[in-house]
Amino acid sequence: MRHSKKRHKLGVSGPHRLALLANLSVALITHGRIKTTLAKAKALRPFVEKVITLAKKAKSSNEAERKLHFRRLAISRINNPDAVALLFDERVTEFMERPGGYTRIYKIGQRIGDAAEMALIELIDANDEGYSKRPSRKATEKPVTDVTNKTEENTVADETVAVTNEETKTEEPEADVIDEKPVDEAAVVESHEKPKTEAEKKVAEAVVEESSSEDADPATESTGDVSESDEPDSSPDDKK
Repeated sequence: MRHSKKRHKLGVSGPHRLALLANLSVALITHGRIKTTLAKAKALRPFVEKVITLAKKAKSSNEAERKLHFRRLAISRINNPDAVALLFDERVTEFMERPGGYTRIYKIGQRIGDAAEMALIELIDANDEGYSKRPSRKATEKPVTDVTNKTEENTVADETVAVTNEETKTEEPEADVIDEKPVDEAAVVESHEKPKTEAEKKVAEAVVEESSSEDADPATESTGDVSESDEPDSSPDDKK
């Protein structure tokens, strides 16, 4: 039973798949970069990285027997002594300081004909530092100083608007004052508040009469009531 073995079937049998991955590993170790389908590149990555790990173990060990043992394990997997010698003797120094991730895959689009997804897989050099890390969300957030500067700018802008509004108000011409006639308070009271009883009606009429008599012009009264004594005396000739 093939429990939990769902990846990298590649549509072939088991021995065919191992031979395919071995040949791809030899090409990758020899040339450093190969072009293949995306599915084969993803299947090749864990296979060839395990062979590179065997080369690192052989390089770090001081026993000749263990070095030979790791070399024979690598030959049994990729079936090419020349590629194994190249990896164990020359290229292994590039991966000694790298804890993992010896390969990199680039997607290059679809293949003309069957539209298969193509990819480039390459061995990473020792001097390669990898991709730069994405900035964190905290770094992308605007600092607090920007907010304070904005608030200060807003306050300054509000002050300038207030000053301009005051200037416009002072420059506006004053409207002409219209002389309003005095309003008869008693009449207004009489129009809005009607008395309920006859006694109140009489009191309101008396108030209206008093206000009208007080508003009369005293000059006109004095001129109208001219006494006979103020008239000029007639001449003595007229009396005769």
